[in-house]
Amino acid sequence: MHVHPLITDSATLANLCARLADAPFVCVDTEFMRENTYWPELCLIQIADTEEAAAIDPKAPGLDMTPLLDLLTENDDVLKVFHAGGQDLEIIYNLTGKTPYPLFDTQVAAMALGQGEQIGYSNLVDSWLGIQIDKGARFTDWSRRPLDDRQVDYAIGDVTHLSKIFPRMLEQLKKTGRGAWLDQEMERLGDPANYANDPDLAWKRVRISGRRADVLGRLKAIAKWRELEARSKDLPRGRIVKDETIADLAGHPPKRQADLAKVRGLSATWASNDIGKRLMTAIEGAAPLSAEEMPPRDDRKPGLGKEGALVADLLKLLLKIRARDIDVAPRLLARGEELEALAAGQRGDLAILGGWRFDQFGRDALDLVEGRLAFAVSGGKLTMTRTERLA
Repeated sequence: MHVHPLITDSATLANLCARLADAPFVCVDTEFMRENTYWPELCLIQIADTEEAAAIDPKAPGLDMTPLLDLLTENDDVLKVFHAGGQDLEIIYNLTGKTPYPLFDTQVAAMALGQGEQIGYSNLVDSWLGIQIDKGARFTDWSRRPLDDRQVDYAIGDVTHLSKIFPRMLEQLKKTGRGAWLDQEMERLGDPANYANDPDLAWKRVRISGRRADVLGRLKAIAKWRELEARSKDLPRGRIVKDETIADLAGHPPKRQADLAKVRGLSATWASNDIGKRLMTAIEGAAPLSAEEMPPRDDRKPGLGKEGALVADLLKLLLKIRARDIDVAPRLLARGEELEALAAGQRGDLAILGGWRFDQFGRDALDLVEGRLAFAVSGGKLTMTRTERLA
């Protein structure tokens, strides 16, 4: 494989992308910093097919990234391969408003091949290629320039290894007939809505007890205010106000700006400065949360009483057994909220009751809930056995 020197000029990048546009797939990775900013700071992009690989410096003066971004988001003929690509996709979405398509994530694929739910990249490389990755450059400050050869080589290795692993992984998926299992997961990962960060929905990320509409309405208003403040200042949300302080403000709103000096987690200067004034405007303008926006009464357990909780526990045990038997990660078969919904009596709009998930797990789960399946111990091993439904 030909590995290019670090690309810092537009002509070289455009020529690379023109060649990669004819490749069946490209492997992509990014290096970024986000400890001190709201927006992830893109510092390096690595890309490879089976013939060539390169790292691109997005901080290079005058570099036109358009050919690369078009390749990732506009060219539907080239499959884009990532490993644990959620944060990479977020960065691309922030730059373009789109996510790469079509998409393949090797961490998700590893779930279908019995390699656990969140296998790390170094473990993936070791298991498929027998290569021990030198992790010495993991904690590099990728925003600093110049980057030395060791740093660039380390970064490019993320895609050169992946370009060898992906075809082998794809072949294994074909042999096992599990490639189609991944379609829904890849669609979910690539959904642009995952990366939009709508300020009106920011409140849903904040933990708060209780369901009073007025409290949740203030939570929504304050969380939106924080999101907009963080964006405008390009600071992490927690640098503006921490989640626990937001919840406290929503539940115990100050009557006037001077009271902000008494709120734990806020600077006393907020009692008289502009940011405190904007916070008070958000609190005072908050309306009770509408009935349509109210969260479920028991979070993710609709109608799940004590007996239902026990049934959900049995379903989780069944999930472990089935995942063990067919050698897949349990999370690929079903999610906890789906099991709780099934235990609570829900039958519609559950992924486990349709398609391949129903064949591999959902049918047994439904039979267990409806009394046609029971646990048994055979030869010291926990198994399932068919039974007549009890009267």
